[in-house]
Amino acid sequence: MARCSPPLLRRFFCCAANSASTTAAAGPKKKNIVFLGSPQVAASVLDTLLDASSSPDSAFQVAAVVTQPPAAQNRGRKLLPSAVAQLALDRGFPGDLIFTPERSGEESFLSDLKEVRPELCITAAYGNILPQRFLDIPPCGTVNIHPSLLPLYRGAAPVQRALQDGVAETGVSLAYTVRALDAGPVIACERFSVDDCIKAPELLAILFNIGSKLLLDELPSVLDGSAKQKAKPQDDSKVTLAPKMNSDESWLTFDEGARLLHNKVRAFSGWPGTRAKLQLMNQNGEPEVLDIKVISTKVSTSCEKPGDENEILFSGNSLLIPCNGSTWLEVLELQLPGKKVTTARDFWNGLRGRKLLKSL
Repeated sequence: MARCSPPLLRRFFCCAANSASTTAAAGPKKKNIVFLGSPQVAASVLDTLLDASSSPDSAFQVAAVVTQPPAAQNRGRKLLPSAVAQLALDRGFPGDLIFTPERSGEESFLSDLKEVRPELCITAAYGNILPQRFLDIPPCGTVNIHPSLLPLYRGAAPVQRALQDGVAETGVSLAYTVRALDAGPVIACERFSVDDCIKAPELLAILFNIGSKLLLDELPSVLDGSAKQKAKPQDDSKVTLAPKMNSDESWLTFDEGARLLHNKVRAFSGWPGTRAKLQLMNQNGEPEVLDIKVISTKVSTSCEKPGDENEILFSGNSLLIPCNGSTWLEVLELQLPGKKVTTARDFWNGLRGRKLLKSL
């Protein structure tokens, strides 16, 4: 029989998959954990937890999964589950234990969560603010995998803002969740060196992979309560913020230095991407505005080819765009509206000798 969803609570599946109930079956010695997450990087954390919980000597089991409601995606605007919900379903997790509340403070959701009787909640890129009523439920607390070295880069976009700042080192922190944003005591952290080519999607995946292993290492102390004694309060005097990305920020202006623009391309890779307006001279010598999406870049401090201060050149496999401070942004890959990503060489060949200028 179908189980009706309570008002205000959206669940992806309303009926249990009885044949798959072993994943969350009650075990006398295993402690219940509830996982909260939404995007693909969070799905990788859930996958790791499910693998670990299936071990006969595991001290915990994943009792429920909480994620964002199904959302319209792609051109068809079809409602699709989050990456976490899809992973859980693919792993045979019971559909009635995948909760998708619009807000984590909904009474019906909190009531259902209490029925699960979680000892601990774990969050990884969940995307919803947790109220105190939620945080009061699990006796072992709620811990979060945050992809920065807290208290640096508190907020929604720590990896992107770190890359935008051109950091040489970042990392991942495992911290208790409190009402203040990413401000809880840090249980453990691990550092990671950042090269000048890595982009946000790749770095996010790496850091959450590290965070998954860090979580498994620390879970015994979190579940027995000893982690609360060793967790270190954050130094609020060293806090930096990582606000959510905004599509209005995605435009490149070449009156900035090439290094700043290159870091922005890396940071904004994936979503929202980086865009630029160029001028393509037509056969009559008149400029036509050309919008491009900049995909991959490098930085150059010199250019051997002559050209005026606004002319875009081509050398090797790169478009060379003059920037502030006598620096050059090398564009290796780009995308025209409605087209697939192309190499700079193929794009340049398609110009057939027409002059290309940066927009003023």
